[in-house]
Amino acid sequence: MASTQSEPLESRVEAESRRVRERLERREFGAALAAAQALLAIAPDHRDALYLVAVAERYCGRFADALRTLATLEERHPDFGRLYQERGHCYRALGEPAAALAAYGRAVAANASLVASWRAVAELSRAAGLGADARAAEAEVARLARLPAAVVAASGMIAEGDLQAAERVLRRFLQTNATQVDAMRLLAQIGVKLEVLDDAEFLLESALAFEPANVAVRYEYTSVLALRHKHAMALAEAEKLLAIDPANRAFRIVHANACVGLGRQQDALDTFRALLGDSAQQADLYLSIGHAEKTLGRQAEAIQAYRLAADARPAFGDAYWSLANLKTYRFESPEIEQMRRHEAAESTGPVDRYHLCFALGKALEDRAEYEESFRFYERGNALKKRECKYSADALERTLRQQFEVCSASFLRERAGSGDPDPAPIFVVGLPRAGSTLIEQILASHSRVEGTAELAEIPQIVQRLAGRETKDGPPRYPTVLRELGPDDWRALGERYLTETRVYRTGAAFFIDKMPNNFRHLGLISLILPNAKIIDARREPMACCFSNFKQLFAAGQEFTYGLEDIARYYRLYVELMDHWDAVLPGRILRVRHEALVEDLEGEVRRLLAFCGLDFEPACLEFHRKERSVRTASSEQVRRPINREGIDQWRHYEPWLGPLAAALGDLAPGRAQQGEIRR
Repeated sequence: MASTQSEPLESRVEAESRRVRERLERREFGAALAAAQALLAIAPDHRDALYLVAVAERYCGRFADALRTLATLEERHPDFGRLYQERGHCYRALGEPAAALAAYGRAVAANASLVASWRAVAELSRAAGLGADARAAEAEVARLARLPAAVVAASGMIAEGDLQAAERVLRRFLQTNATQVDAMRLLAQIGVKLEVLDDAEFLLESALAFEPANVAVRYEYTSVLALRHKHAMALAEAEKLLAIDPANRAFRIVHANACVGLGRQQDALDTFRALLGDSAQQADLYLSIGHAEKTLGRQAEAIQAYRLAADARPAFGDAYWSLANLKTYRFESPEIEQMRRHEAAESTGPVDRYHLCFALGKALEDRAEYEESFRFYERGNALKKRECKYSADALERTLRQQFEVCSASFLRERAGSGDPDPAPIFVVGLPRAGSTLIEQILASHSRVEGTAELAEIPQIVQRLAGRETKDGPPRYPTVLRELGPDDWRALGERYLTETRVYRTGAAFFIDKMPNNFRHLGLISLILPNAKIIDARREPMACCFSNFKQLFAAGQEFTYGLEDIARYYRLYVELMDHWDAVLPGRILRVRHEALVEDLEGEVRRLLAFCGLDFEPACLEFHRKERSVRTASSEQVRRPINREGIDQWRHYEPWLGPLAAALGDLAPGRAQQGEIRR
């Protein structure tokens, strides 16, 4: 039955693609080409439509046309391995073995499951006298032949971005082959791509149980542990890898990254610098060096490293954004023009492009060119939001359950059940609200040490929640009703045990994960003597500062003005709830008050934490310590009013933000109409 115009485009493309392939299998090449061209007319940029046209053109002997179609396909879908395989077939048919070999090489680099390309590489390499390359390709052909067909097929699907189909194939295969490690690895890779990291960790841990000597599985397991902020476990696994192959670059890098996570910046720097000889990775290594130098407070060295990263890869957006993210760096005119050129170039990928947009927004802001600055911030946010999976509705549903579950009576009846250790000081709030400044002030006290934005509370929450279905009701926080006194104490002990690796022995330590404001009911129950500080900043300033910030990971609510405002309103509402049900447990520190009366607010802060006043807390900028957040350079300077009213420069374009904040926006009733 022919497809109808009323069908969704993707369904029509799938149905017509199937018909084209059937004609090719029947060797009806002319009819297949006509059908493929008709398909391309309704879906001009579709990957499969372009690919099938090129295949049909080759079978019809129209090699020049096929190569032109493949060039278009490469412009639209440069990561599609089969296009390079098809290009190799064309060049081979034209009697151009060198060009064919290069094309097949790109094919297997993009999709290692392409057996036909590996065979071609083996044959062409042997004919060219490249014996080692031929033997390596033959080994890959043999390896793929040993794998189950389902695993090879799923590997190709993953390489081509068809994750859902690959997951279906693998789960069906594992139902009858539960210990097949390659299938488990591939399913874990899908988990990483979809950010279902708990599943990926479990799969790889299970695969290691079946094959403890499998180095590839151990490496991927180590990488997933790092992504889950389980840095101590990642370091232990990385050391096992280095014991096997001390010179392996990938193993050394994953070890260095684990050191970064544990605050061992100098160890990581030594490794990154030792690896700089490989020009293929120089840009990424210089970027990592810059991040480590920045964390250690060595700004000049960080700037030099970021510039070298940009030199090594001229359109490297993250290098320019890292310079901008120092907050104190000022771009020269030639740098700005270079960034403009790279941002406008068609060859620039989306990740580099949105990094460049945020960097240009900051560069132009520093020049008081606010309208164009806003346009770049706006463009960068729009590009970044496309890759985010943030659902404001889903988050709000979960947070509103805190009101229902963590009532005053619920918390009162269970008070005092957790671990009584008073050491933790939680600093919560929104990002860009001044939490790093509060942390730096407290960490300047002789009895307090700063750590980082620790992931242990979110990990406890994730363990309590278990694996939730997309459309099912969330298990957390309702699961809290099922826990008893022993559970609360055990969870508190777990938190203290897992965070010990970040501490060096001070009586108190700071956990400044901002999003922990969502879990203050849980925190109050598992750590009843912990201190909780709410870092609060004026709504317009806080929200717009988030809009200007490109975060390394998470905080996906920040890439739209309306989303940011909705999140801020929900935060305020939830904090009002915690104030009501946890009276006296939370100290609110307003950033503007801290700037206006530093000593008064510092004394209030220390008194709340049960600490004697120490003058060093007023000279927080002199404290030498690792700071990993976007405010790292700002807290190394004396207190200033620099960021208080910066948002007002952009007021003409912040109408949607003010409208979404409603009564939280300053002077809302007097503002009148604001231009978009």
